[in-house]
Amino acid sequence: MAKLALLFVISGVLYFFSFNPSTRANNSNTPEFDTHHFAIPPIADLPNLKKTSNLFYDSIFSQNKSFESEGFDFPVGKPDATNYFNAQLFGENYHLGEDWNGIRGGNTDLGDQVYSIADGLVTFTEDVCCGWGNIVRIVHKLPDHPKFSYVESLYAHMHNINVSNGELVKRGQQVGTIGTAHGRYSAHLHFEMRDFLNLPIGQGYSEDQRGYFSPTDFINKNRPSE
Repeated sequence: MAKLALLFVISGVLYFFSFNPSTRANNSNTPEFDTHHFAIPPIADLPNLKKTSNLFYDSIFSQNKSFESEGFDFPVGKPDATNYFNAQLFGENYHLGEDWNGIRGGNTDLGDQVYSIADGLVTFTEDVCCGWGNIVRIVHKLPDHPKFSYVESLYAHMHNINVSNGELVKRGQQVGTIGTAHGRYSAHLHFEMRDFLNLPIGQGYSEDQRGYFSPTDFINKNRPSE
């Protein structure tokens, strides 16, 4: 079993390095960032054990240290969630994330910009059925954190996606816009953070919170030093 896991990791690393890095201009209204792209297999094909996941992503970030996370901001109203409020807290009604709304209410925040909370690697950009809408997932490497080597952020119900799978992004870079999951809800951002990488999308609500944690608590404890 151990040999099989090691073989999977090696094949995954070789897959990652069969890329041609490129740069492109961000087509949003945010400042342009120099970005690189990697060939990312589907999340379902990535290892979901912490040890093998770390080895897999180490192979990327070891060659791109400028994209390691040095601090975290909020995903809306950057950097401090200005003019937004957390309408449903982590853990409330078994909620596995947070729901961010504009203070003007209703759909007034529809189309507002959503930002990457930290430097990282985009691992998932898809329109998902059954109430999720457009989703972006980003893996963040924390080189000096006392508890976590990696965390993952998930941005859901979005109207647009402004990044691509396999793209390295910077903190404050636009990843999409606030949406309604194709009219299913009033406009808001469903936002999750996870310390167990490559989990399935899930249901958004569960009594079992293993692998998830409070985004606001984490961000407040890990703000940028500058």
